[in-house]
Amino acid sequence: MKILIINGPNLNLLGKRDPEKYGRNTLKSIESLLLSTFPDISFNFYQSNIEGEIVSKIQSTEKEFDALIINPGGYAHTSVAIHDALMECKIPKVEVHLSHLAQREDFRQVLITARAVNGYISGFKEISYLSAVFTLQQLLKSNA
Repeated sequence: MKILIINGPNLNLLGKRDPEKYGRNTLKSIESLLLSTFPDISFNFYQSNIEGEIVSKIQSTEKEFDALIINPGGYAHTSVAIHDALMECKIPKVEVHLSHLAQREDFRQVLITARAVNGYISGFKEISYLSAVFTLQQLLKSNA
């Protein structure tokens, strides 16, 4: 199984950025956790602060990967372009958020991108990514 994990804006700052909301792990430590927890899965990790680059990456996903995990960061609340790219991507997709969005600001309550994925996981910090991998494994088994 090959899973692409896309991380959006400001996630390159994990470990420094508001650890109470986002945890103390860096993006690299989350990647290491995934690799050690799921050694039989091939992961590809991608991070960009640029919306168009994320759209282009999503558009090329189906050719190489069985599933997609996306943490669109702040674009979850604003990006119709990412939503539309996700709608066209026909592999199983899970959106993750490190922070508990329901406990956050009002503008974070609308998730434009989450409407275009199979489901989303929010609030469990790095465990959100582990949960997404488990969920994708189950989705792929049930579709086999």
